[in-house]
Amino acid sequence: MSASEKRGPWQVGYSTLAKKQRKRLQIAITSQLANLAWDLEHYGPIQPEWTHYAPLKKSKNVPHNAHHCHIKSGRPTYVVCWQVIDKTIKIIEIFYVGTHENAPY
Repeated sequence: MSASEKRGPWQVGYSTLAKKQRKRLQIAITSQLANLAWDLEHYGPIQPEWTHYAPLKKSKNVPHNAHHCHIKSGRPTYVVCWQVIDKTIKIIEIFYVGTHENAPY
């Protein structure tokens, strides 16, 4: 077991934009977001069991070491994007929560 695995769960935070986006979500979507945040905290940034999970390529709107998944399918589809801020001390920041059409990737 490595030193970072002994440190316990990941810290999961929200960017200022993601906090505003979260406030506008329906209760069912907020519940799914909370479930994802729990999984991120306990299992880390790689979440292959979530629908359409994939790492994202760095671009103008996508930071380095970013990931995404869908938390609601259908119309509209809701997406969550997060990035690893610090792998050593285990910090994740959710930077986008919203519809697929407006996703930053």
